[in-house]
Amino acid sequence: MNRYTMLNVKDTAKRQAARALDQVAKQFAGIRRPRSGWIMSMRKALGMSAPALAKRAGVTKAAIYQAERKELEGGVTLKHMEKLAEALGGRFVYAIVPETSIDDVLRDQARRKAEAIVKRASAHMALEQQSLSSGDTQRQIEELTEELLRDVPADFWEAP
Repeated sequence: MNRYTMLNVKDTAKRQAARALDQVAKQFAGIRRPRSGWIMSMRKALGMSAPALAKRAGVTKAAIYQAERKELEGGVTLKHMEKLAEALGGRFVYAIVPETSIDDVLRDQARRKAEAIVKRASAHMALEQQSLSSGDTQRQIEELTEELLRDVPADFWEAP
């Protein structure tokens, strides 16, 4: 397999992953954790008491209340959420999805990077009385953004 084929396969895999994540993001759009948390919300919707859930999950009643509290604090484990979801007759779903789309996340990073590079160059040019106009600066940022998206540098995700 030559270098071009390897890059093509890598790019195809990257595009497929981006499409899949974008689809999941659309499905999850607007879904936010309920104020009382997923465990308590599901339990209440089923009309299930904490002791009943504890018995089904093979844990103590105190463990259920602790899990509900820890979920709200961000301290419950994924394994425990999965166990409780199963005991509730459900399924635990865990995902990291983009707020908008993968392309938007990439474009935002490229733009931040381009702005930092152009502004740094502009500052040096200004010292030599060769600064660009505001319009020229914006054009440079846009051109560099597109270039960064086409040919992603190794330091792309480092802070600009």
